[in-house]
Amino acid sequence: MAEDKKAAEIPSDIAKLSFEDALAQLETIVRDLEGGDSALDDAIAAYERGAALKRHCETKLRQAQERVEKISLGADGTPEAEPVDTD
Repeated sequence: MAEDKKAAEIPSDIAKLSFEDALAQLETIVRDLEGGDSALDDAIAAYERGAALKRHCETKLRQAQERVEKISLGADGTPEAEPVDTD
């Protein structure tokens, strides 16, 4: 169980990244891994960093989604905004 928690932790250097910067790093890692020119240990380290970057991006997207307002039309046809239910 402690291993699951450790696997889910995001390193502090990644946690500081914006979504865009994390995504750019992830794209670079994917390109490098697809090239297949890395040594095994380097490829494993890159994969682990990529997994952490992916989790960070997912967290950032989830946080943004929670901030977005849900737009709906009222009975009279006028747009109404209400906070997204985050439960």
